[in-house]
Amino acid sequence: MTAPSDTEGYTGGQGDSPDSPDRNHQRNLIDDHNHNQGQDDGYSQGHVTGTGLHPLHQSQSHYSRASSRRASAAPLNYDVPDDYAHLEASNISPVQNPDEDPITRLDTLERVRTRDRDYLREQRRKPLPPQEPESSAEDYEREKQAGVVAKRQKVSRLATELYTISYLIFFSLLGTLARLGLQALTSAYPQSPIIFPSIWPNFAGCVVMGFLAEDRMLFRPDWGQQPNPKKDDDDDEEANIDPAAAKKAHMALKKTIPLYVGLATGFCGSFTSFSSFIRDIFLALSNDLAAHGSAAPVSRNGGYSFMALLAVIITTISLSLSGLFVGAHLAIAIATLFTRFDLGLPYTFVGRILDRLIVLLGFGCWLGAVLLSIWPPDRHSAQPEKERWRGTATFALVFAPLGCLTRFYASAHLNGRLPSFPLGTFVVNMLGTAVLGMAWDLNHVPSLGGVVGCQVLQGVADGFCGCLTTVSTWVSELAALRRRHAYVYGGASVGGGLALMVVVMGSLRWTEGFGEVKCIS
Repeated sequence: MTAPSDTEGYTGGQGDSPDSPDRNHQRNLIDDHNHNQGQDDGYSQGHVTGTGLHPLHQSQSHYSRASSRRASAAPLNYDVPDDYAHLEASNISPVQNPDEDPITRLDTLERVRTRDRDYLREQRRKPLPPQEPESSAEDYEREKQAGVVAKRQKVSRLATELYTISYLIFFSLLGTLARLGLQALTSAYPQSPIIFPSIWPNFAGCVVMGFLAEDRMLFRPDWGQQPNPKKDDDDDEEANIDPAAAKKAHMALKKTIPLYVGLATGFCGSFTSFSSFIRDIFLALSNDLAAHGSAAPVSRNGGYSFMALLAVIITTISLSLSGLFVGAHLAIAIATLFTRFDLGLPYTFVGRILDRLIVLLGFGCWLGAVLLSIWPPDRHSAQPEKERWRGTATFALVFAPLGCLTRFYASAHLNGRLPSFPLGTFVVNMLGTAVLGMAWDLNHVPSLGGVVGCQVLQGVADGFCGCLTTVSTWVSELAALRRRHAYVYGGASVGGGLALMVVVMGSLRWTEGFGEVKCIS
């Protein structure tokens, strides 16, 4: 007997067990968690603070491929690298007590990343498990009759990375356009109450990040599972699955889905910009912030400049953190709506259509931005100063994916080194801030360069630096770290970035002064 055609890519399941694959997945995660939880500092055996055996490594690591066939809840089995455990999208939910229970079980970013690192080290010391044989056609028929068939499509490591990079490129372009558009929209009207342009993109990007981090409906734990017509009545056993552990398992599982990585790291990270935030702090300090269409700022003493500096810092951080929690609360509020109307992303569309289509869209849109920069629609050979497309948007789109991909790989390789200090995010934020300061200086040096050079430098600042640095990830890490570590990390980021700007931009501002930009009217 041969299996029907829809078994292609099927890699086995739970034998003839009547339990649903998604219930077995959660049960396996919690069993592993309860077995290893006693090693966590300050928590008793069985107290749920995480998932012990990280589901990211459980389902994707090459050290545990056999167990991933039995436990993975997602029919799209993405083979992701181990470093994806340290991506910007953390495993810590912004709202760890959504139901407002009287007992709150808190987790921290340090504990999660320490557990991930220790798990990887332990697994590398173990011998590779024997390869599990593929399920036969008889096993498939038996599981089909039991109603537990979950057709899984194995996605190779190369294809997973290609899809992830394509999503990052595509959403970095969208995030850059959203940031530039929102800046133009919120800073171009008279009598604006907030005159520095970076505030609203940072707030809006943090709202989206909070929604994605808290949401469990777009990428549900039973994503793509077929309904089980022969459900068991063992509700007591299902009730023993701790919701907190299941939630943490699902948050780690989302990080293995390229579409989620593209949304959280690509779109939110490119929508927000830490380098622009630090630039606005320095401009407030140097009294160079002026409302749109107004005259140059009035001279003031150092005390008022210090107050302006604090105003930019406090306003941006407060609104960004507020946006993170507003997005999380929004995800909690509309969860019942998603459940009632069965909304969400169908895995067949994402895995079989969108993942493949995004390769063409990502690289095609990037190529389109390059072509638009070479031949801009408003090109005037006789009057190049009237060209605005390249300086406003197209050059920024050319450099945006480079910054986003650099941030992605830096976070994947560096964030896990110091659990109490996200080194990858810190490094890219400092690097992007320094590069933006240099581009700003070159653009504002009097009598230096032409219009095209000015447009390229503006594209580097808005595109590369804007996507290399991120506020959405930064504030999500601040919210997830322990209080002392959060203040150290936040203070080092703001203080280090401002120190770089004082050295780079201050050397020009307090010597020759800033000249007029030639490519921006």
